[in-house]
Amino acid sequence: MSVDLFAPLRLGQLTLPNRIVMPPMTRARAAAGEVPTDMMAQYYKQRASAGLIITEGTQISRQGQGYAWTPGIYTTEQIEGWRKVTAAVHRAGGRIFAQLWHVGRLSHLSLQPEEQAPVAPSALVADGVQVFIDPQRLGAAHGIGQKVQHSAPRALATAEIRKLVQDFAAAAENALSAGFDGVELHGANGYLINQFLDSGSNHRTDIYGGSLRNRLRFLEEVTHAVANAVGPERVGVRLSPLTTAQGTTDATPESTYLAAARLLDKSGIGYLHIAEADWDDAPPMPVAFKEALRQMYSGVMIYSGHYDRPKAEEALARGWTDLVGFGRPFIANPDLPRRLQLGETLNTGNSALYFGGGAQGYIDYPYLDDALG
Repeated sequence: MSVDLFAPLRLGQLTLPNRIVMPPMTRARAAAGEVPTDMMAQYYKQRASAGLIITEGTQISRQGQGYAWTPGIYTTEQIEGWRKVTAAVHRAGGRIFAQLWHVGRLSHLSLQPEEQAPVAPSALVADGVQVFIDPQRLGAAHGIGQKVQHSAPRALATAEIRKLVQDFAAAAENALSAGFDGVELHGANGYLINQFLDSGSNHRTDIYGGSLRNRLRFLEEVTHAVANAVGPERVGVRLSPLTTAQGTTDATPESTYLAAARLLDKSGIGYLHIAEADWDDAPPMPVAFKEALRQMYSGVMIYSGHYDRPKAEEALARGWTDLVGFGRPFIANPDLPRRLQLGETLNTGNSALYFGGGAQGYIDYPYLDDALG
């Protein structure tokens, strides 16, 4: 079956003009107080031709922060900052979801309230997994940071987990107040929801650990609470099956993530976003597993991870997905959909400027018309 990458698609109440998604990418440009800036509004506006933009990870609370200069969505100032972003994107004809993020154990004492230990399902350290901090604690978006081993976490009490569920729901309501079209729950890449899902990072013995059913409980409760708060059609969930990102491992990953997909299908959410491993020598996700995921989840699906146009068109044609995320290419190509459609050469991104800093390597990449003169 041939599916055009540039054909429209209905997502809830939205009509996406193409199947190209700008997936979440941490850029670490927020100002003091983790407030989104005018420069961030410009960055997202430049990329509004994407069928859908999903923002960088946006922490739901101070406790949820794991890296310096990442934006939040839990204070009035942060909501006002995001309102400028969404207004700019909408004026340019775009559609934008906020990715809601709690990093769990992947944080540092210097980023936590009163320098308390980060929280996690279990008090386990992911050895060698680093986070990006501001060693001078200047609170400005200068981007001169330092990577350090994440701090040892403490295990969450059961009552605290219930409070975290409500923090996600409150953040979703804040996102709609800020003008977002919807929200994505970050359940991938080794962060809090992922830490509950995977057996290697969840050694709990209460209702949130042990059996697969219990390890799925946090994902289920957060999804349910957020869907109740903003409507299921405005909710997406991102998962990273079969990867071992940032220290999370599972004894039976295929069974775990097929069960998660089935659970999310029953929830009626707007989409399921699958993050494939995207490093150069990463093992490919087996075709049989992709087909099984599609059987488990009947709604709109997004795949992201090292995609180019031929790979995206194959995924659409084979029915694995409905939308395709192009990550790093969007950094250097604000008009990526047009470049892909015309078969034009892509700009190359400067990886040294991906995280932190100012306008350079952020909002100064040329459009195709600029290159053609």
